[in-house]
Amino acid sequence: MRSLRDLNHTLTRIDRRGYAAYRDLRGEYDLGDLTLCIDHVQSDPFAAPSRIRIRLDPSEAALPSSLMTPGIRRIALADFLARGVWSCISGGHFWRDPRQRKPSWGQGRSGLITLDAGGQEVLERSAIVLTRECVEARLEIGLPAQGRRVLADAAKEILIEHLPQIARKTLCWPQIDESAAQHHVETVENQEHIRGWLADQGLMAFVANGSILPRESGVSDRPMASSQAVAFQSPESLQVEAPLLNPIAQPDGKHSSIFGLGIPTGVNLVVGGGYHGKSTLLHALESAVYPHLPGDGREYVVSNRDLVKIRAEDGRVITGVDIHGFIDQLPQPPHRTRVGEPLRTHFFSTADASGSTSQAAALVEAIESGASGILLDEDTCATNFMVRDARMQKLVHRDHEPITPLVDRVREIYERWGVSTLLVMGGSGDYFEVADTVIRLQEYEVEHVTQEAREIAAQSPSGRTNEVREPLTQIPSRNPLASSINASKGRKRINIAAKESGTLQFGEAQVDLRQLPQIVESSQTRAIGLAIYKASLQFMNREAKQATNPDGSLSKILDRIEEALDENGLDWLEASDREGPTRRFYPGRVSRPRRHEIAAALNRMRGLKVAPPVTSPPSLPVDGDARRDDPETPDQTWPA
Repeated sequence: MRSLRDLNHTLTRIDRRGYAAYRDLRGEYDLGDLTLCIDHVQSDPFAAPSRIRIRLDPSEAALPSSLMTPGIRRIALADFLARGVWSCISGGHFWRDPRQRKPSWGQGRSGLITLDAGGQEVLERSAIVLTRECVEARLEIGLPAQGRRVLADAAKEILIEHLPQIARKTLCWPQIDESAAQHHVETVENQEHIRGWLADQGLMAFVANGSILPRESGVSDRPMASSQAVAFQSPESLQVEAPLLNPIAQPDGKHSSIFGLGIPTGVNLVVGGGYHGKSTLLHALESAVYPHLPGDGREYVVSNRDLVKIRAEDGRVITGVDIHGFIDQLPQPPHRTRVGEPLRTHFFSTADASGSTSQAAALVEAIESGASGILLDEDTCATNFMVRDARMQKLVHRDHEPITPLVDRVREIYERWGVSTLLVMGGSGDYFEVADTVIRLQEYEVEHVTQEAREIAAQSPSGRTNEVREPLTQIPSRNPLASSINASKGRKRINIAAKESGTLQFGEAQVDLRQLPQIVESSQTRAIGLAIYKASLQFMNREAKQATNPDGSLSKILDRIEEALDENGLDWLEASDREGPTRRFYPGRVSRPRRHEIAAALNRMRGLKVAPPVTSPPSLPVDGDARRDDPETPDQTWPA
């Protein structure tokens, strides 16, 4: 390890030299009470910034052991520290010109100092690493340059003065707001305690009384001002008391429990007029699979961690999904020779899915990845997948309709597969007959109207006929093949990046993830790409002939990814874009995704190949890709 004197000497030596001279800085430096690690130096001032770590000994940081307990407490503390570091950086304390709030240490990214602090959700992230051995912050720095010449004095100011000051101010316990840190950790821990309690109570989700669900605006995830928002209040008949691990202060003193709406498992319907708050409630529930910051308004809105929001997604790719329980017996395309024999969809692929087909696939894929509940909003659903009324049944005979609408399957999905649903539905009453619980939003107030809905259903029957042809069967396990997953591009062995548009750059492909609302930040997107790459190297079968290996099924692959992350943390995602021995990568801008979004991204990769279940009947890709032939052998694979 080199010294502070070495760092100062090297910077003096390379002053005004070409930007590549900054590479001489790579390595670790002992700055006394902390260590500065320069892991990667950018190629020029306009390239992605350099990666730098600041590491403190735990005795210097003096973080309390009660907050360092492995698990959710440590995750919450790391989140709090990351936000403190970013607040210190972004507050203008270290800018040359604080009035402009931007660095003036040269051109391009010169002087940039940034850290991945996240949004309203509290996620396990790699920006702050807390272990018994060290407390570490991982930052990105734009090393100063004029043109493409080293500005040594500005670099000294950043590396020798400002970064150590930031670390001492935000990572050492005596300098930290202790009560704020304790409150942050305990609030997050309470949410996870409620999450564990939900399953024991037979609940999908919990919404605390007093929660502020609406957001500040369509482009902000911060809460609407309490003076403008209507605080949530549960109807008495659905109100439950959720236990808290850490008592919270309320107007009448501290309490060890909190009251609110308990949404039961089963088939749940949320109804109401437009603009009365239905979708706002759904958005809160879909984001509540993650804990939220104190003061977010949703910090005591808690969903089962395996709830998955699905929607129609025209044009997406589908690869080898068994959708026959929802769409089956398709008409033969004109070029086929077996005219009149319907096509089956037990192993369905297409490069251009319709709305109903994409929604059917999304439902099956979510259950395959382990979803315990499905969230749907009629605004983003395919109407013909959701319902087919009596009049349409008379005009278009069942023999000519391949779609079995969800209304005819939703109870079976719960009773046979154990998967609950929550549907926002304001345009059709056909779900009244099948719903276990009906909630009405009226002027932002919640009403329990299950009995009223049942009486209406009895008095005014829909007149429609159930169109189920055969019972649902177990969803077969698909085997994604590693040979179809390529993260390289040109000379780069690994080209994985999160784009601001909501897409994942994976090799030469762009994977569209914009319709996955439970990916809440780009750091998750980046982690998803790295997880798929690592899984392709370590967990997937490479070729179809290996597909009989049960460890290669998608569900098992997801299990093994989660086990690897649990055991090794986010550094398991570390990857290098160069062959052979390399420096450590130390990913500093990744946050942990759920297994469901990893699976969803994999399912949306064009070019993915999966090995079909051995017992799958022949199927034909349709929806714009009907020119492919049926598989003729059990080990046939279909790229999408």
